[in-house]
Amino acid sequence: MKILVTGTAGFIGFYVARRLLEMGNEVIGMDIINDYYDIDLKYSRLSELGIEREEIVYGSYTISNKFDKHKFVKLNLVDRDGIAKLFEEESFDAVCHLAAQAGVRYSIENPYAYIDSNITGFIHILEGCRQHEIKNLSFASSSSIYGLNQSQPFKTSDHTDHPVSLYAATKKSAEMMAHTYAHLYGIQVTGLRFFTVYGPWGRPDMAPMLFVDAIVHNRAIKVFNYGNMSRDFTYIDDIVDGIIKVIYNPAKSNDKWNPQTPTPESSSAPYRIYNIGNNAPVALMDFIKTIEKSLGVVAKKDMLPMQSGDVVSTYADTTNMQRDFDYLAKIGLDDGVERFVGWYREFYMIPK
Repeated sequence: MKILVTGTAGFIGFYVARRLLEMGNEVIGMDIINDYYDIDLKYSRLSELGIEREEIVYGSYTISNKFDKHKFVKLNLVDRDGIAKLFEEESFDAVCHLAAQAGVRYSIENPYAYIDSNITGFIHILEGCRQHEIKNLSFASSSSIYGLNQSQPFKTSDHTDHPVSLYAATKKSAEMMAHTYAHLYGIQVTGLRFFTVYGPWGRPDMAPMLFVDAIVHNRAIKVFNYGNMSRDFTYIDDIVDGIIKVIYNPAKSNDKWNPQTPTPESSSAPYRIYNIGNNAPVALMDFIKTIEKSLGVVAKKDMLPMQSGDVVSTYADTTNMQRDFDYLAKIGLDDGVERFVGWYREFYMIPK
């Protein structure tokens, strides 16, 4: 297949592009490479895909020196003409849209970035698929969409009408926009709600990197809600396994869907929503202990109250992924943290 993967300088997009290329697919990668976090990390991910920093020019293709079927284009999702040109030049068989403005807390500081990337940018992707009759579209949603819901595990049949951050609200909006295009134009659309993804090449604004970086540099880690939190930590390889299954099995309409008693995870349109998680939440303090064990250091801890826009717990019900794709997360916490810490030491040249 010829597949557009957006966000390939990002954490998940990088892994998905690499896996698809290793499987023999043709991949067009796209990213704006913004400075929300360390751009050197983003360029290093691209280098792993054979895309060298000095060769990248906005709006032009960069050819991979590692994968014969890979090329990259630096584009901004809000660049309506640039995105339209990309779709016009390439005949994609599928689109995997992973680019977005990420981060719950940053959405409080810079709300407009989320509207631009996650709503305006997504309509440009949807329009590209519509105008060029691309029927296979998958896109990144988020576990944060469950908001104030405290009924756990989180089920895709749950209604998600009470987000607690603008980031979550934009992901909710994206799901609704996607359903509209599935209904109106028959685009087979699958939304994927990711649960606390971690692993090598991970984002430096997320807890695993923040904790490890603070500990190795003898700084106190910030422990919010005084440690009374839990997360469904999911290793990156398990996330990618789920995404690949979805790309190869685009959504179909649910002939058992009842408009008299509608549920939000499917429809009479070719539209599906799935959770991709570990289905096993871990207490935050246990996660910290796992990192301490891997590093051989006890962390200094700054115990703090809950942050605005955050939730106490996440817990993914992955029943639908198991039913439809025989999906099951395989990487346990001890193994996943050990792999992440090993990569961190190597990448940042931190001696043991």
